[in-house]
Amino acid sequence: MADQIRTAQYYKMTIPDKSGTLAHMLAPLHEEGVNLLAVHAFPRNRRTQVDVVPEDPTAFKDVAKSLKLKVQGPKACFLVEGDDRPGALVDLTSRLGSAKISMTAVTGITAGQGRFGAILWVKAKDVKKTARILGTG
Repeated sequence: MADQIRTAQYYKMTIPDKSGTLAHMLAPLHEEGVNLLAVHAFPRNRRTQVDVVPEDPTAFKDVAKSLKLKVQGPKACFLVEGDDRPGALVDLTSRLGSAKISMTAVTGITAGQGRFGAILWVKAKDVKKTARILGTG
C-alpha cells in the first residue's frame, strides 16, 4: 500500500525545561478534547520547544486561547503514514534532496503492527514545492 502523505498545520510553544512541564501543558488540551496527531518536543535555548499538530486546528486555537497558551503558528509540515519496511523514508527524502529541498527536521517512528509514521518540516519557501513533489498539493 502506498504511503499516505498530507500537509498539516503545526503550532509552536515554548515551555520551561523542567520535569513535568510537558504533561502540565498537554493535560488541559486533553481535558478540552483536543486531539493531537503529533507532538515533537526538544530542548532549545535552555527551554523546551514543543511543536503540536492538532487534528482540528480551529478547535486547538480556540482552546489554546482560552487556556492562555502562548502559541506561534500555524506553519506547515507533512505527516506520513505507511507500511513499515526497511528504508521507509529513503524514497521521500531522496525525492526532496533531488529537488534541492533541505528539510528543517524529520522524525520517523515505527507505529507497531507493521506501520510507520513520520513528520517532515521544510522551510516556508519550500512548502508548495514539497507538497507538489510528495503529491499532497
